[in-house]
Amino acid sequence: MNPTEDPRTLREARAEFFEAQGYALDGGYSDRWVKLSSGRLKLAFPNTQARIRAVRYHDLHHVVTEYGTNWKGESEIGAWEVATGCRDFMAAWYLNLFAMWFGLFFAPRAVWRAFVLGRRTINFYGDTIDDALLARTVTEERSRMGLDREEAPATVRDTIAFVVAVAAGSALVLLPLAMIVAIFSLWI
Repeated sequence: MNPTEDPRTLREARAEFFEAQGYALDGGYSDRWVKLSSGRLKLAFPNTQARIRAVRYHDLHHVVTEYGTNWKGESEIGAWEVATGCRDFMAAWYLNLFAMWFGLFFAPRAVWRAFVLGRRTINFYGDTIDDALLARTVTEERSRMGLDREEAPATVRDTIAFVVAVAAGSALVLLPLAMIVAIFSLWI
């Protein structure tokens, strides 16, 4: 990935991102529910404080990485965030591992590339989102995070880390499903 030069501040770029996505001016952080739709499939889940804490960083990551907000883009950014590390943002770990795992079914190469890129870059998790950060330019932050470097080939360690992340994502997705099936089977 070699994102384009972008002289906008993070604040400006994030505001334009919200507008382009049809989000509220605050990105929907004050909404009680998160609503997702794809064709006829419509999902809604509570907009918890843990999710809001993580999504403030996640949205800035969309701005600097240029990953989309469609299913493929969310899978890519999920893989990238997992590889860069989500620190103590448990909601980010969960949502990103799920998105990464899900993306393996329709965009495996893109998920792999995003994960490998994440192993060589840093993210905003752990930074303070304040006026000083939001006043920096997108280009400055891409450079600081290592997003302006040429792609490097994957290593054995990258492959092992990827397998571990996929296994963790599988456990997060499949164990609850297995429990539901078991409970439903016992009920019948």
